[in-house]
Amino acid sequence: MFWCIVVLATCFKVLLIKSYHSTDFEVHRHWLALTHSLPWSSWYTDTTSEWTLDYPPFFAWYEWCLSLIAGFFDPNMLVLHKYGYLSEGTILFQRLSVIVSDFVLVYAVYVLSCYLTNHPVRKCSQYKARWKSPTTIFQVLVLANMGLLLVDHIHFQYNGILLGILLLSVSHILNGRHNWAAFWFIFLIHMKHIFIYMAPVFFIYLLRNHCIIYNGDSYRWLWRKVAILAAIVLAVTAVSCGPYVLAGQTTQLLSRLFPFKRGLTHAYWAPNIWAIYNFTDKILLFIALSLGYRMKFFLGQFTGGLVQDTVHVILPTITPRITLILTVLAITPCLVKLWKSAGNPLHFVRALVLCTSSAFLFGWHVHEKAILMIIIPHSLLAVIWRKEAEVFAFLSTVGHYSLLPLLFTPKEIFLKYLLFVLQTWYTVNHLRDLFHAQLLHRREILYLSGFAILSFYEVFGVYLLPFLKNYEFLHLMMTSVYCALGITYVYLKYYIAFLFSSAANKRVTF
Repeated sequence: MFWCIVVLATCFKVLLIKSYHSTDFEVHRHWLALTHSLPWSSWYTDTTSEWTLDYPPFFAWYEWCLSLIAGFFDPNMLVLHKYGYLSEGTILFQRLSVIVSDFVLVYAVYVLSCYLTNHPVRKCSQYKARWKSPTTIFQVLVLANMGLLLVDHIHFQYNGILLGILLLSVSHILNGRHNWAAFWFIFLIHMKHIFIYMAPVFFIYLLRNHCIIYNGDSYRWLWRKVAILAAIVLAVTAVSCGPYVLAGQTTQLLSRLFPFKRGLTHAYWAPNIWAIYNFTDKILLFIALSLGYRMKFFLGQFTGGLVQDTVHVILPTITPRITLILTVLAITPCLVKLWKSAGNPLHFVRALVLCTSSAFLFGWHVHEKAILMIIIPHSLLAVIWRKEAEVFAFLSTVGHYSLLPLLFTPKEIFLKYLLFVLQTWYTVNHLRDLFHAQLLHRREILYLSGFAILSFYEVFGVYLLPFLKNYEFLHLMMTSVYCALGITYVYLKYYIAFLFSSAANKRVTF
């Protein structure tokens, strides 16, 4: 079953080679040319194009490795200039590079599948139909995930390899190989630094379960293990960033990796607290203007959807420091609970999901695609506990719907809705059959029915109400805010359940 899923998913990805691609396609094409044409010392200082390199050094070297093969498809794609470049060879190579890199995710899923199948308290032999087993459902939820198909294989990015490294690190945690878990996680951070949101969870878990022994009265430090973990982290960081530090480019590297001037929200508002905050500010502004108040403000279109257009006029302005404080406050109770839940690695996965959700909801300039960092790890828990499946069914539906506006061209409308319907149907029905229980409450079903209205508006709204052409980003704003309400609801529900769950719940049954 595993290899059938892999083959079918790969074949479908091949069918998407000719589909729409976003500006991220040209971004990565430019990075291929950049790393191929210039020495490493110029990668983070070059400004030939507006698509400057803003990923950590390991990903830059990954692009360099890809450039060694890209020339066989079309040497012109490796020419560095400020203009974009597109050809059949470029499309074929970049699409295939994502498909091939996804096999890192395939390997990680295989390792976690072995854990689910072989762990003494997780035997799956009771399921006569293999396609109904928890292991197979987990494989489908990850390897055929519609979010990854939309973001990586249509919109274009390399999330598959990154999430594969994350799941590989998680698998080492579950199997007690803590040094390897630390290695792959710090390696991942130097591939894409957004995963640093998860670092507190790894730090607390490894500190409590690897570096310290609690004998009932006091804690005893295992300094040899502490030294090994520290050496792993420092060695990987030195290999990645050391050359740039020695070259005197530390400040330049940090300015590329952490561009705080980009604004509170991305051009497409991620469905988080700040989407609700921005929307509230706009509504209050509209009310103030309707009441005759005069005020100076910079506002392009009321529903412009651009970072530069999102100016807080009524509500206080949010700074990076505020988002950092809110994120730290949000993850602290979760980390305290994780510390008290020593000995249960699956509580680690729970905490990972919650801390990532906290960063998604309260972080600075969060991208909508970051929802996959929550959904993919949570897929593992969804096939183990019924309560986790209830949360996952709702979160998966809302999170995946929030990604649909990424594809706005007419020829992709049917495809994206078809993938969403299939993903939702498979998730809800197979998890329901797995646990023999309804997963969604009536209030949740009522909320999800609102997606039908949003979808109808996107497809037919302009034809029924032509004046809506003047508000091209209105649907985008409505989707972001509506999905933000759903994600905030399920976040609070899950967080409360985690904090009040028994720390002694160490046995897992299906």
